[in-house]
Amino acid sequence: MAALRTLLFNILFVLETAYYVLSVIIVSPFGDGPVRRQVHAWSAGHYWLVRNILAIRFEWDGEIPAGPYLIAVKHQAMVEAVDTLRFARTPVVVMKRELTIIPFFGWVTLRYGVIPVDREAGASALRNMMVAAKAAIAGGRPVLIFPEGTRVEPGEAPPLQPGFAGLYRALGLPVVPIAQDSGTLWPRKGPKRSGTIHFKVGEIIPPGLKRDEVEARVHAAINALN
Repeated sequence: MAALRTLLFNILFVLETAYYVLSVIIVSPFGDGPVRRQVHAWSAGHYWLVRNILAIRFEWDGEIPAGPYLIAVKHQAMVEAVDTLRFARTPVVVMKRELTIIPFFGWVTLRYGVIPVDREAGASALRNMMVAAKAAIAGGRPVLIFPEGTRVEPGEAPPLQPGFAGLYRALGLPVVPIAQDSGTLWPRKGPKRSGTIHFKVGEIIPPGLKRDEVEARVHAAINALN
């Protein structure tokens, strides 16, 4: 049954994504508002499929505050990468550059507003990330980052990537850390399982801390459900 649900989910999500990519292209000349509404509708549709096809529920401990924050999220599966658009109120998401060069889909991500990171570009990638992030907060949008840099397996807690500390220092924003355990139901390979994904919003971390301290606090908070 899990394999059949996963297959049906994958088919419907691909069709939904194709529809919304086309819709964003169509409404793009009419401004940011219509573009964001279509992207958020895509995220809401994904959430509906997760709940009703995969029978996965979300349970939240805490709430993400509104306003310009640096939101640091544990990353274990694709599900939170899509759902962040719904729960984080129009965030600008730091994502790997490879996703932004996918035909049509990549253009939509850039049109909505993301911060592409070229992991091979070194210091220049960090500088470009800072410029894009400062433009995002100038528009009142939060910046969302997966500070460990990539998806990790449940129970793993690698050190934070250097880009997080650079963003934290450059933006001067408080940090909202979020722990979650999606990987227990959403493996990299194989069927997705029904159940509940738990999200835990940690204590807000103020700006201006030294690198070692902020990294230690964020690392502990996003791994609180390990």
